[in-house]
Amino acid sequence: MVMISESGLSPAMLAEPDRPAGHRRTRVGVVGAGYWGPKVIRNFAALPQAELTMVCDLVAARLDPVAAQYPGVRVTTSFAELLASEVEAVAIATPLTTHYALVKQALQAGKHVLVEKPLAATTRQGAEIVALAEESDRVLMVGHTFLFEPAVEALGALVRRGELGEIRHITAQRLNLGPVRHDASALWDLAPHDIAIRLDVLGCAPEAVRAQGAAYLQSGVHDVVQMELWFPGNRLAHVHLSWLDPVKVRRMTVVGSQKMAVYDDLAADKLVLYDRGVVLSATRDGHPELLYRLGEPQPVALPRADEPLRRQCAYFLDCVQRHIRPAPDGRLGLQVVRILERADHSLHKGGRYESLGWGTDTDPAVREVMATTWWHWRSAASAQLETVPEAAS
Repeated sequence: MVMISESGLSPAMLAEPDRPAGHRRTRVGVVGAGYWGPKVIRNFAALPQAELTMVCDLVAARLDPVAAQYPGVRVTTSFAELLASEVEAVAIATPLTTHYALVKQALQAGKHVLVEKPLAATTRQGAEIVALAEESDRVLMVGHTFLFEPAVEALGALVRRGELGEIRHITAQRLNLGPVRHDASALWDLAPHDIAIRLDVLGCAPEAVRAQGAAYLQSGVHDVVQMELWFPGNRLAHVHLSWLDPVKVRRMTVVGSQKMAVYDDLAADKLVLYDRGVVLSATRDGHPELLYRLGEPQPVALPRADEPLRRQCAYFLDCVQRHIRPAPDGRLGLQVVRILERADHSLHKGGRYESLGWGTDTDPAVREVMATTWWHWRSAASAQLETVPEAAS
């Protein structure tokens, strides 16, 4: 069994969620009590450094079970009421089309924000939100939950220390039968996870993207998508996305010049290292010979940790209480939105090759943010915010 030392992982990600990060609890409000919201509510309610103060949803019936399970928590159908309250940090778990308006209003009200992925529906919206958060010295974090999965952290550590050799390609499948969405395609709903993982594992941004797919259940809403990402150094990443498959699959294969690794989120051994590969060797007569290396699979020992969502919520609170910018922050979320937007454009143009053009936007506001957006969050220390004044009560 391969051992991954904790020193190889991000200290912030390994922080225990029950470790007090400040001198007092942070008052938290959650917006959205539909599919994902109750999970966010449960985790903030369980964290000792959080005081779950208020839950908001436009559908009053969704608030009834919240009020019954958490009698000390105020419920409301008014987002304005939540923003006017003593809540200091807002977690937004609502449909993608609402993210821009809700995050913008929360930041303008002086709240720190954790928003469910993806950050926004367009690069322009995302860039505006990121700039607003930085101008107002508010913590902005996007819920790319799989970055808090120990197996993903360990996979990234293997790649960064060169255990796999030179990375050649990555292939992933994210499949299931449902849940089918009406407000977003399988690309926008499922791909953010795999894009964020690739940015993390490879430590660089892709240069181009292409996507093809099909819509069977609803016109214009793709149920199945095949996406390709080209990274520097001739590295290629494939992603198969579908909510119209009979078997749930959450699997990623990383192929290197020395070794290979498989991350399977549903397996007992989530991360397995393979000492396997193909070597091209010249024979005496000058003809190439292929030599196959077929080592035994080695499960990677992972540190014990709470569920990724719990760790994500705890880390967000830690950043709020310590007045530090999250790593990953809104800029990582913006990178993901840019890739999604270009992939979606390719999807509707017959799978056309789309350059990502980092920092080349014609819109000055977008160009200014995008030109300085790429950075590898695990290798950079969290930046101290200049000022993080208390939220108005």
